[in-house]
Amino acid sequence: MPILSNLDQYDARIRAPFATLGVIADNMAVTAIHFLPATIEAKSPKTNTIAHLATVQLMSYLDNPSFRFDLPVRLSGSKHQLDVWHAMQKITSGKTKTYGELADTIASSPRAVGTACGRNPVPIVVPCHRVVAANGLGGFMRGKQDDPLAIKRWLLTHEGCLVDASKNSQAKLL
Repeated sequence: MPILSNLDQYDARIRAPFATLGVIADNMAVTAIHFLPATIEAKSPKTNTIAHLATVQLMSYLDNPSFRFDLPVRLSGSKHQLDVWHAMQKITSGKTKTYGELADTIASSPRAVGTACGRNPVPIVVPCHRVVAANGLGGFMRGKQDDPLAIKRWLLTHEGCLVDASKNSQAKLL
């Protein structure tokens, strides 16, 4: 969970339909993307930086769900987490995999995959929203609360993966 008292930690803040995206980057890679409240103001990054590239690519994705990211990202985690995150990057826009299907590809368990998804430091770019439960959406952002699931529903609807993404209905995967 991002610390909202230190908004200066973000090299860029991008307004999205579902939140403000806080981007943290260094000179070589994006290291984190946080979902901040939609009330947080946007912040333009310095030009010719990785944060600027991230802003351009995130905005391109928001305009076109088929946009393919080629951002340099620095993923830091256990070997298992890295395996999960790399496997998630192979799921193309408009497609989903269940926790179990992803677990099978890396010789893991669905629960362990779900835990790694919840710890993803660069959501959207590493598309943890494309990993779903066998019988529905599953969780998002380490929980099953309405607000995080609303973001997951928005992202999957944006990519054409949901038939009905209204908050009060059971979302159906295509």
